[in-house]
Amino acid sequence: MERNTERRRLPPLNALRAFEAAARHLNFSRAADELSVTPGAVSQQIQNLEDYVGAALFKRTPKGLLLTDAAQTALPALREAFDRLAEAASMLTAAVDGRRLTLTAAPSFAAKWLVPRLGRFEELHPQVDVWLSAGLELVDLTAGEVDIAIRYGAGRYPGLEVRRLISETVIPVLSPALAETQPLNSPADLANHILLHDGSPEPDDSCPDWTMWLAARGLRSIDGARGPRFNQSSLVIEAALNGRGVALAKRTLAQADLDAGRLITPLDIATAVDFAYYVVHPKAKGRLPQVKAFINWIAAEAEAHEAALRALDNGAGI
Repeated sequence: MERNTERRRLPPLNALRAFEAAARHLNFSRAADELSVTPGAVSQQIQNLEDYVGAALFKRTPKGLLLTDAAQTALPALREAFDRLAEAASMLTAAVDGRRLTLTAAPSFAAKWLVPRLGRFEELHPQVDVWLSAGLELVDLTAGEVDIAIRYGAGRYPGLEVRRLISETVIPVLSPALAETQPLNSPADLANHILLHDGSPEPDDSCPDWTMWLAARGLRSIDGARGPRFNQSSLVIEAALNGRGVALAKRTLAQADLDAGRLITPLDIATAVDFAYYVVHPKAKGRLPQVKAFINWIAAEAEAHEAALRALDNGAGI
């Protein structure tokens, strides 16, 4: 009991910050630039820390700075400690503003799948304000500014809590109006259609483009590279909705338009891909009530979505 109330003896935080920055750069000047202080101030903080621990932390050589054995041993734990401090500070901020839930998702997934469903979450949790940022760049969740990310990928996200949401398939889709004027009864009919390309940046080798899709069906005489290309999946779907051609679309993103009859998939050919949608967050964020609520909600929505697709496929005999 006495040990729990005993005051911890810790070195000065500024000295630890200076050491971590200098150890990362192996250069006092670059560490000083990062910390917005002078190189002399960094050197003084390092000296204070060396005095505190009673050992040298750097070896000064003609080629530059090197870490001593003691410094190399302690550095990983120190970096982890700073990461945990950042997480704790983020949690304090969230505790003060428990209404806010910040999340990020790719623009296409946000627009075509997530946003149409968010109203249901808000009805269940009116006390939570969702702040959604849609972008193609991956946000560093360890910085603490974002609570949750929904990512499309292979599911390998080191250091984060990961939950798989939805598998993905690729299907040819077009508007009913275009199908009336230019029938699509077999893959060979694609010779008469403009091909719309999804040029999303995700590097999934299992996801076919039109050239691969046509070659798999022995249709090498059709030029699979022709036609317009779009850098977001939602844009290629919008082009198909407007009758501009046939899109090789991600089914998760196109399903609402298929259900509404704005798109059709007359060939009933679906190609499974390796990538899927995942919800990820730092472990510390998982303790926040708004994060728990959102993860439970989106997992249930994803399960209902996949169950509806299985029912459709069984009914169609796919």
